[in-house]
Amino acid sequence: MSEPVLQVSNLVKKFGELTPVDGISFEIRQGEILGLLGANGAGKTTAINMILGIVTPTAGEIRVFGKELAKERIAILRRMNFCSTYTQLPGNLRVWQNLVVFGKIYRVPHLKTRIDEVLEMLEIRHLKNRISGNLSAGESTRLNLCKALLNKPELLLLDEPTASLDPDIADKVRKVTRRIRDEEGTSILYTSHNMRDVEEVCDRVVFMHQGKILFIGTAAEILSHFQEESLESLFIRVARGGEIEAASAS
Repeated sequence: MSEPVLQVSNLVKKFGELTPVDGISFEIRQGEILGLLGANGAGKTTAINMILGIVTPTAGEIRVFGKELAKERIAILRRMNFCSTYTQLPGNLRVWQNLVVFGKIYRVPHLKTRIDEVLEMLEIRHLKNRISGNLSAGESTRLNLCKALLNKPELLLLDEPTASLDPDIADKVRKVTRRIRDEEGTSILYTSHNMRDVEEVCDRVVFMHQGKILFIGTAAEILSHFQEESLESLFIRVARGGEIEAASAS
């Protein structure tokens, strides 16, 4: 079996007396979409920020493409990308200008052609000359996704990619996510509060709560383990403080 694209081992992050991430371990395999699920405060954002090298772990190790993130961050990040609904691109630039800036940062070859490809993929080519700050929330989200796909990342981190989208566009984003995995072999870490996203898109799910991992497995395995009828009912049970014990990760 090939080496995992992303390997997180015994990761800990402390901020004073707080420990938002408390000894988590998981991996993403080549071409896998792994969901990172948990209520607000579960530790998902802190974990993602450590994987991006924005936050330094208190303990533990992150390896990407077989390399230690702490030692080879720049080389690793050139092969990755990130998209969050909550991150806005410069609003004073036109759509194509924003993509040119990020395309040059990532040294994307044939940049003009690639920009047209990703705009077409997310169905916003007609917005190419629009001022980015004048886009709707859904359009801005799709522009962020275009930015994240520019360099054909081998590892893609998606944070709530359908949060501000209507059901039709959200469905298209889910299809694009599966398409880039199927056609380009992209490995994806996917966080969402939308249980439909998790069930339709993710091959496996890491279920976090209060900085720890409750369970790792397919959606069906998680439901069977916790004896719930749906991920939504399990999510609500955990979010409302229902008693639940962590299981050994698989």
